[in-house]
Amino acid sequence: MKKFLQEFKDFALQGNIISMAVGVLIGVAFQGVVTSLTDNIISPIIGLFVRQNFDELELSVLGVDLRYGAFITALINFIIIAFIAFLMVRYMNRLLARHKKKDEPTTAMPAQTCPYCMTTLHKDATRCPGCTSRLDD
Repeated sequence: MKKFLQEFKDFALQGNIISMAVGVLIGVAFQGVVTSLTDNIISPIIGLFVRQNFDELELSVLGVDLRYGAFITALINFIIIAFIAFLMVRYMNRLLARHKKKDEPTTAMPAQTCPYCMTTLHKDATRCPGCTSRLDD
């Protein structure tokens, strides 16, 4: 049992897990901001055109109220959050790609060329992976 708890502690305190937890907390806070934006600004603006509070739009079918206005508001929330998440991931990928290019070594691998198929090979290769010919010194 002690070993199990130690493994769980090691897992829970890894950098990736903590980063993910912080990301989830920021995401929840961001969702609150976006929900407030759609509920308090976007929905009332749309409500100006339908002359009613947009969240309260509903359709009554066989005694059941379908609140399609609230659904559309939730859909707008999702689209805004998904778009912002896309932009953030796109930016981070570009930043990491730029950083990775700077860190790559500029030295080229010493090479030789297969005399039969002209494939570029490592200098110590004894057989060509392209045509399987044996390379003699």
